[in-house]
Amino acid sequence: MSGAPNGCDHDAMTTSPPDPSARDLPRRPAAPATPRGGPAVRRGAGPRAVPAWAVVLIACAGQFLVVLDVSVVNVALPSMRSDLGMSGSGLQWVLNAYSIAFAGFMLLGGRAADLFGQKRTFLAGLAVFTLASLAGGLAQQSWQLLGARAVQGLGAAVLAPATLTLLTSAVPAGPARIRAVGTWAAVGAAGGAAGGLVGGTLTDLLSWRWVLLINVPVGALVLVSGALWLAERRGGRGRRLDLPGAVLVTAGLAVVSYGIVQTGRGGWGAAATLVPLIGGLALLCAFLVLEARTREPLMPLKVFRTRTVAAANAAMFVCGSTSFAVWFFMTVYAQNVLGYTPFEAGVALVPSSLSIVLGSKLAPALMHRVGPRQVGVLGGLVAAAGFAWQSQLSPHGGYPTSIMGPGIAVMVGLGMATTPLASLATGSAAPEDAGLVSGIVNTARTMGGALGLAVLSTAAATRSGGGTDPGALTAGYALAFRIGCCVSLAAVLLMLLWLPRRRPRGVTAPPPDTSGA
Repeated sequence: MSGAPNGCDHDAMTTSPPDPSARDLPRRPAAPATPRGGPAVRRGAGPRAVPAWAVVLIACAGQFLVVLDVSVVNVALPSMRSDLGMSGSGLQWVLNAYSIAFAGFMLLGGRAADLFGQKRTFLAGLAVFTLASLAGGLAQQSWQLLGARAVQGLGAAVLAPATLTLLTSAVPAGPARIRAVGTWAAVGAAGGAAGGLVGGTLTDLLSWRWVLLINVPVGALVLVSGALWLAERRGGRGRRLDLPGAVLVTAGLAVVSYGIVQTGRGGWGAAATLVPLIGGLALLCAFLVLEARTREPLMPLKVFRTRTVAAANAAMFVCGSTSFAVWFFMTVYAQNVLGYTPFEAGVALVPSSLSIVLGSKLAPALMHRVGPRQVGVLGGLVAAAGFAWQSQLSPHGGYPTSIMGPGIAVMVGLGMATTPLASLATGSAAPEDAGLVSGIVNTARTMGGALGLAVLSTAAATRSGGGTDPGALTAGYALAFRIGCCVSLAAVLLMLLWLPRRRPRGVTAPPPDTSGA
């Protein structure tokens, strides 16, 4: 996920603090500067210097794993359902369990790196993520898989912010850091784009379990490399973690999503629907009250006093509410209706996976010409057109017109819309809040994606009657895409009415979206 909080952005290279107990010992000569490959980074308190490219490599590997797991499970969903006996409505929780925990604890992860140190936080998050991947790959019951995915999301939320702070601490400000951040963003984008292909290949050749188990050897290798090469560094900002706030917002979002799913069974007036909906909203209200009163909140509400920040985050939430659903429905349509194998479905989604990167690359150039608000509106309209096109799918649809063409349109539009929204939000915030707002933008987008998937999946399941007939399934998926079109148009209207007409000062193009969804 891109845009992790940058609370630990240091211009100097990362070195370990001197040991006070060694004050009277003879001083060792400083390690020679590396003539090529960037500045050296000290490993712990020892004399051995590590080039900055090694730190960049470790940080990018961690980012790749986090982003890959957003999309890698998509093509494995039908196999998971048949193997573990999961219901159609419950299948979405394989995605939501990860994304809700990821979004709810992401800001907490950024603060943890400031308090406990970048290296320690990175290694802890990666260890949790790797162990949860192992548990998910070995799951024998659906609840075991869902629990493992939630813990994976928690590990990713701790790991992801640390990847960027490690990188910016190791590389001095200037062209070298710009290249490093560009590499980090490109690796994240590659992880999102490769998710479908990697997942399909592993599911076809081995089993769905390997879309999770593959993280274990890779995670172990990165863990060992990080323990040996990374140096510790604290940001020195903040004195405490707002753990109650993170728990409240995560629990509230999960309970509201559960209530939405229950509407497919008992309707909006049933007790099984109203109780979790009311309870979840109460938890979210308690979160807002806590954030307004605590001294060091997870999400300071003061940042939303700026109109542009509030509007950009609201529009990001609405745009994000369709992003996860696109992958989910394209995957299940390709396999459950058109009869694609997991590998074929993964290959089929590659063009649309790459298209979000294309949209993110087009947006900065257009922003300089017509302004961020106009580019966001244009992106929303392109995404809405893609959803409208995709809603015309049929049980016997062809690949160019039912998957590739509309998928490319939707993803180009989402990439064009989210880039200027992130730019407007971070560029309009106070300089000391830029990193925080960057984290909030990504949190809003991920939370929107989780809630949107719950709503659209419930609508599709209700329309199809919960059956497996290709015609009924197609009707449900088509309804979900029609709703996605309406949501995209609502985002366009929100941007037109609330975002400023003129470019605010300080607004620049951020790195491309790396979530792949």
